Amino acid sequence: MTLTDSDLVVLGGGSGGYAAALRAAQLGLTVTMIESDKVGGTCLHKGCIPTKALLHAAEVADNARHGDQFGVKSSLEGIDMSGVNSYKDGVVAKLYKGLQGLVKSRKITVVEGTGRFVGDRTVEVDGQRYTGRAVVLATGSYARSLPGLEIGGRIMTSEQALTIDHVPDRVIVLGGGVIGVEFASVWRSFGAEVTVVEALPRLVAAEDEWCSKQVERAFRKRGIAFSVGKKFTGAEQGDKGVTVTLEDGTTLEADLLLVAVGRGPRTTDVGYEEAGIAMDRGFVLTDERLRTNVEGVYAVGDIVPGLQLAHRGFAQGIFVAEELAGLNPQVIDETGIPRVTYSNPEVASVGLTEAQAKEKYGEVTTVVYDLAGNGKSQILKTAGGIKLVRSGGAGEQGPVVGIHMVGERVGELVGEAQLVYNWEAYADDVAQLIHAHPTQTEAFGEAHLALAGKPLHAHG
Repeated sequence: MTLTDSDLVVLGGGSGGYAAALRAAQLGLTVTMIESDKVGGTCLHKGCIPTKALLHAAEVADNARHGDQFGVKSSLEGIDMSGVNSYKDGVVAKLYKGLQGLVKSRKITVVEGTGRFVGDRTVEVDGQRYTGRAVVLATGSYARSLPGLEIGGRIMTSEQALTIDHVPDRVIVLGGGVIGVEFASVWRSFGAEVTVVEALPRLVAAEDEWCSKQVERAFRKRGIAFSVGKKFTGAEQGDKGVTVTLEDGTTLEADLLLVAVGRGPRTTDVGYEEAGIAMDRGFVLTDERLRTNVEGVYAVGDIVPGLQLAHRGFAQGIFVAEELAGLNPQVIDETGIPRVTYSNPEVASVGLTEAQAKEKYGEVTTVVYDLAGNGKSQILKTAGGIKLVRSGGAGEQGPVVGIHMVGERVGELVGEAQLVYNWEAYADDVAQLIHAHPTQTEAFGEAHLALAGKPLHAHG
């Protein structure tokens, strides 16, 4: 076994891993990146990018179906899944090619193979050892299942769902979180009958309760059925379909069952525990500077407890590279990371929910601005709203600590929202900013006008 030295060895080439590698190389460090599959990881190849391509195709399908609402004589002849998949794969391929070029231009050594951390800042791949001044663990996540629920045939996770060559007539989605509601949204737009089963009391349960109510109302209107607060107890598949049983004895039948119960950390058989890395339920524990308990070893992305979001891993990768280069970067505030669910309607948020804010600050003030008062939203024929949460009761001054939005395209508004939260802005600060007309950003501005005590078109 020969030893190959570099400043940084990165185990995993997903969002967190390649961001660490690119930034470290930019800062003059020598980098070796080890990846068992394709650089870009789950997000580029099996997650964010392909699912958002599907969601855009779904939006096009809805636009064709509802053209008459806009005076356009259009109709939806059908969904050509081979065409949809070709479009989706083309988007992924173009981005992958660009990323490969970027990695090559930064002179990063890419090692293809399954790496194993063997301690002493060393990763082993097929008998070859790579040692660094530091190691970044970035092995990502996998689609979870439930005990006794075997994936295969008509029972699939999001990874298989991304490659199916037909639109199923009836689908059951197990899990009403981000992945579940996104796929439910796609399949409904493509013409399938969809039922979402969620054990928690509401859909998108990690979001503010107001967001859940908005999504549930929109799903009812779209004809997406859902069952909340009932646990799944079993599934049986036959030649013609899948039968799902819930704890109250209810049975549901469909052609496919999508298991969307979250993602687990990919940390088995990679040597972490054996090398003495502190773990908790499969996750790698770090301090706020992303250091593990082992000297010179960092961890980023989905294997670190917290939000499992590509942009979080990306930011963490940059943070670690800058830390190693001695730039002393500012610690990442997890609450300030924007969150978007790209269903129809979209959900976008940053900061604390109303419940979390009450727990932290005691008294809070909230305002909801209904998109019914926003010109661009009426042009788009979208419903929803913007909810703001600030610390302090009526008549008090406090920064905006939570922003929650539901409606078509609100994911594009979360950029301004994260500035408001992360810069600890007050409603008055945002209220004096001028937002272009007619845009949905106006709704954002008017929500802050209302919170500042000078509402114009605000509803509620």
